[in-house]
Amino acid sequence: MIHFVIGTKAQLIKTAPVMRALKNRGIPYNYISTGQHHETIEDILRNFGLPGPNRVLYSGPDIVSIPAMMRWSAHILLKTLRHRRSIFGEDRNGIVLIHGDTFSTILGALMAKAAGLRVGHIESGLRSFDIFHPFPEELTRLATFRLADVMFCPNEWAVSNVRNYRAEAINTNGNTLMDALNIAIDHNREAMPPVPDYPFGIVSLHRSENILTKKALLRVVATVEKIAVRHRLLFVLHKPTERRLQISGLLDRLRTNPNIEFRPRYGYFQFISLLKHAMFVVTDGGSNQEECAYLGKPTLLLRKATERKEGLEEHCVLSRYDPAVIDSFISQNFAIDNAVPRNTFSPSTVIAEYCAKFA
Repeated sequence: MIHFVIGTKAQLIKTAPVMRALKNRGIPYNYISTGQHHETIEDILRNFGLPGPNRVLYSGPDIVSIPAMMRWSAHILLKTLRHRRSIFGEDRNGIVLIHGDTFSTILGALMAKAAGLRVGHIESGLRSFDIFHPFPEELTRLATFRLADVMFCPNEWAVSNVRNYRAEAINTNGNTLMDALNIAIDHNREAMPPVPDYPFGIVSLHRSENILTKKALLRVVATVEKIAVRHRLLFVLHKPTERRLQISGLLDRLRTNPNIEFRPRYGYFQFISLLKHAMFVVTDGGSNQEECAYLGKPTLLLRKATERKEGLEEHCVLSRYDPAVIDSFISQNFAIDNAVPRNTFSPSTVIAEYCAKFA
């Protein structure tokens, strides 16, 4: 059989096109949810027209703190050791597809190995070559590379990064997010979120390097305020970011800024609709980096390092928190461009066709 072990919202968005490709071919699959982001899964599945998980290993609140992450990881590992065969339907010859660089990625790989199954790593081969940035994602990827049997790499650079590993490396010539983006653009079933009648940029920040410490939060707030002097902003507020800003006493400081409007996290299709109308994006998310690269949106990446190449030589500026780089980006005269470039190649089809032999 073909199995998916998926835990986060971003993972599901990027693997949903592979599930759709299998479904369209009449090929069954077993979807196992680790429940890392349980609260946001149903909307994504409805958007992509997919059934729910065959098995849910955890159904509590979303895992957004480090202590909760440790408890959840121990719970999943114990459950896996007790039921490692039944979780995969007693399959002994299949493949387990995992994605990216989260705790669910490494858990899925360990689950597969415990059950004696092959591991297929989607979005494999990405590297920042700095174990502290992003942390712990870079370490997670390195560990996953050693457990993988098949590496689905989004480009030749990623393939070159895993040539010394024993796994088979396959160039999918793009990230599966390319397919997710096309689906969202073509089939926007969600109500359109309110779009301002003035030019605006989007801010979306959630990574530990930007919110874990008071010093990092102060840097983020100062940067956002600097941008807001020149541009009006929609700040999409992730739950961990909101909580850390509240605890640090910085949330009200941003709320009182007349050029900053807070917005809730939207469903994927809704967010893409809003993104199309933005002049630029300020983010620390790898998925946002890719989305903006495919859409041609100017992007300021508030990170020390990135493991992705998308957009870096064109629309995306890696800040490394350098004030001069940030100032140069925000001093631009951004144009409003709602045109949507089309990507006709399907990386998800490459993965589905390879995995079909395990059905």
